[in-house]
Amino acid sequence: MTIKDLEAARARISGLVLRTPLVYSQTLSRLSGCQVFLKLENLQTTGSFKLRGAVHRLKLLKERGEGLRVVAASAGNHGQGVAFAAHSLNLAAAIVMPLGASISKRLAVQGYGAHLLLYGRDLHEALEKARELAAQGYIFIHPYDDLEVVAGQGTLGLEIIEDLPEADTVVLPVGGGGLAAGAALALKERRPGIRVIGVQAAQAPSLARALEQNRPVYTETRPTLADGIRVPEIGGHTFPFLRKYLDDLVLVGETEIARAVLVLLEKKKVLAEGAGAAAAAAFLGPLRDRPLGDQVVLVVSGGNMDVPLLERVLVRALLSYRRLLTLRVVLSDTPGSLGRLASLLGREEANILHLFHDRMSRDLPLELTRVEVHLEILGPEHGDRIMAALREAGYQVEEKD
Repeated sequence: MTIKDLEAARARISGLVLRTPLVYSQTLSRLSGCQVFLKLENLQTTGSFKLRGAVHRLKLLKERGEGLRVVAASAGNHGQGVAFAAHSLNLAAAIVMPLGASISKRLAVQGYGAHLLLYGRDLHEALEKARELAAQGYIFIHPYDDLEVVAGQGTLGLEIIEDLPEADTVVLPVGGGGLAAGAALALKERRPGIRVIGVQAAQAPSLARALEQNRPVYTETRPTLADGIRVPEIGGHTFPFLRKYLDDLVLVGETEIARAVLVLLEKKKVLAEGAGAAAAAAFLGPLRDRPLGDQVVLVVSGGNMDVPLLERVLVRALLSYRRLLTLRVVLSDTPGSLGRLASLLGREEANILHLFHDRMSRDLPLELTRVEVHLEILGPEHGDRIMAALREAGYQVEEKD
C-alpha cells in the first residue's frame, strides 16, 4: 500500500463520504499554549471515520463483481459503515456485533437495512462468527486488517495535511490499527517531519503489547468507555505500518476518557464517543506536558454514544473534577431543620440537584436524622468552602465518594 493507493481511494469514495471539517479549539489551545485543531469525524455520515474504509472496500468489491452479500464484525462503527455502504451500493449485508454492543449502534445498523446478529463477548469472538458466515457465501469485510479498508481510512490523513500543511503533531486513536496505519502513511509521506502519536485505552493495550514483542499478540482486554478501540489483537497487515510510522503510543485511563468527553462537549459542543475522545484524553493527560510543536491535530474519530451512557460518563467526569458533590449531613429531627440546611447551601451558592431524607437509620439517636444531598458546585475550592461553612454552623457532615 502506497500514498497513490490512498489518493485513488479518495477519488473512489467521493460522493458517499464527507470531507469533514478541521476546526480550531480555543479552549484546548489556551490550556496548552499551542494551536489545537479537531478533525471532526464524528460529523461523518454514520458518525465515524469507519465509513471511509467500508465504502472503499465495497466499491472495489462491486467493480470486480466479487459477490452481492457481505458480512462484517464490529463493535458498532464499522458495522454502521458497511451497512450504509451496502445499502447505497445495493448489496445485502449481515453485521455481527458483540453481545454488549452499544444499543444506539445496533439500532443504526438495523436502520441502514442490514441483518444484525449479536454474538460473542468481544470483537474477537464476533469476528470468528463473521468468518463462519463468510464460509456460507458472504464476502467478509474485515474492520481493520484489510489494506483496501486501510486505504479508505487513510484518506482522513490526506485531508488533514491538505487543510493544515504546517501541522507539527497529529494524535489519533488506535484499535485494530486501520485508521492509524492509513492516516500515518498519508501524513508521513506528505510531510516526513510530522509527529504521529497513537492512543489506546489502558484497558485494551493490544498495540503496546505488540510493540513490546515486535509482533501482534492476543491481549486480554477489560471493559472500557472507548469500546470502539477495545481490540484484543492488532492487525497483522496494519502492524508493520504502525511500527514504521507511529512516533509514540500512549495509554489513557477511564477517568481521562470521561473528562475528555466532557471537555469536548462542554467547551466545543462536540459530542465524541469514548474512542472518539481518546486523542483529546491523551492531550489533556499523558501528553499534557510534552512538547508537541505549534500546531496539533486531535482526531475525533466518532460520536456514536448511547444517551444513557453519555449521562453516566458526564456524571463521572463532573465528579472527578469535583463539580458535583455528594454530602451526608446529620440534622436534628425538628421542624425547620431541613429548611435551614437548604438556606445555608443557597447562601454558599450550591445548587441542590437531589436530596434524600433518611429518618430510619439505626446508627442515629431518635432525635437526629440524616440527609444525603447532591450538589452542583464550581469546583474543588468551592467544595472546601461549603464543607467549612457546614462545620462552622455545627453540622456533622461527610463527603461521599
